[in-house]
Amino acid sequence: MKMFHKIMVLCCLCACSLQAISQQITASYTANASAGSFTGRVFLYLSKDAVSPKDGMIGMEKFPCFFISVKDVKPGQKVVFNDAAVFYPVALSEIERGSYHVQVVWDRNGGGASIGDSPGNMYNGPMVVKFGKDTRQTFNVVCAKVIGEQSFTETQFVKELKAPSALLTAFYKRPATVNAAVILPKEYYDQPLRKFPVLYWVSGFGGDYHAYSGKNDPGLPIDTTACIRVYLDGRCPGGHSVYANSENNGPWGDALTTELIPLVEKNYRTNAARLLTGHSSGGWTVLWLQTHYPKVFTACWSSSPDPVDFRSFQEIDLYKDNNMFYAKDSSLRVAGTIAGRFPWIMMKTMYNMEHVLYRGGQMHSFNYVFSAKKADGQPRELCDEASGSIDSGTVAQWKKYDISLYLKTNWQQLKNDLQGKIRVSVGNQDNFLLNYAVVLLEKEMKTKDAGFEFAYYPGDHFTVSTPEYRTSGYRFLQQKYQELNLKK
Repeated sequence: MKMFHKIMVLCCLCACSLQAISQQITASYTANASAGSFTGRVFLYLSKDAVSPKDGMIGMEKFPCFFISVKDVKPGQKVVFNDAAVFYPVALSEIERGSYHVQVVWDRNGGGASIGDSPGNMYNGPMVVKFGKDTRQTFNVVCAKVIGEQSFTETQFVKELKAPSALLTAFYKRPATVNAAVILPKEYYDQPLRKFPVLYWVSGFGGDYHAYSGKNDPGLPIDTTACIRVYLDGRCPGGHSVYANSENNGPWGDALTTELIPLVEKNYRTNAARLLTGHSSGGWTVLWLQTHYPKVFTACWSSSPDPVDFRSFQEIDLYKDNNMFYAKDSSLRVAGTIAGRFPWIMMKTMYNMEHVLYRGGQMHSFNYVFSAKKADGQPRELCDEASGSIDSGTVAQWKKYDISLYLKTNWQQLKNDLQGKIRVSVGNQDNFLLNYAVVLLEKEMKTKDAGFEFAYYPGDHFTVSTPEYRTSGYRFLQQKYQELNLKK
């Protein structure tokens, strides 16, 4: 036992010695940034290319990142990043030597969709450090900036709408709104007595309605029909809400349909038509809204939606496969490709990065929407983020968000409200392999004679949106609008 005790003491001394000579970056924040103490996670971002690495898209871009947890840190007090920090891809001392842009973010977790853009978070401006052979170097980062709330500049044709939400306020226990940019057609002013259909247009992952701030272009028509466009981005603390009610994000679907839409119709000259379109996460959103609120919406065109059938969750069968990282032949699973064929992003990379950057990433966004909430307030993980092993209990929770399964199971109750109201289109070379789930959904809907339109085009997730592609989608929506008018 004495020998064992001596070995343990020696190991501890060695570990302390290694930490003492490992690469270190210290960080502090100024009293002007915050006069109070800080408890929470502090993040370190490094990039050889990006001047503002905190704004990088997790997984789409691979960059070293680290976090440490701290308690009661005061202004001016330094915290230390060293090899004890949680890291991707390697410990700080082991990263490739060279010059890096460096940013540190103190995460207050105040409601932003990602760590790097959350209002109230403290961070530093552009800074470059050069890591040489001497890993005993220490660099200091002083954070004097604070991420502010975004503002919106209205114009003649573009307006901001922030609908106070009692539902989300009760969920988050702080004031909450459902936000959108309203884009008016030129006919809105030319024909002051006319009422217009509304096209609810949902962004993909990472979209932000503030992109329309200050713009003054009139809204485009639905094919040839002038409409009011309402641009929804879905940003929430868990990533993209996809406007689905969930345990972790709250009742976003109900907030949209009972709080924002009535405000749109109160403030603007609308008629009875509520149409939906969106791409990627927005494509999944509009399919979810149309199928779960079929009496609210007239029709939807879903473009390249996130996985709509969990038997092909980016070619992983969540019901049968055991691992998110490795296929049965032990090869790495692909999360993103070039032209649907050549590996670009690996699932393991996505999850490993998001293990460090614990919110704001696509995979964690899925957890926030589809999973149950754990006792610690975090969503239950789909898989073990070290091994990739899929949690079958989490999959069971996710099943209610499998749109294909939902339609298959509930078609008899839904068919009168949904028959012929949905169009889904996708590129045959989708970068994220989303076309395979669309094929499975089409097969299920053909057995139900649902009258849904499915269309497949040359192109990937980004190049598929050709004039022909867009025209076909908008013509479908216009046709459904005309059918609605004929029924009156």
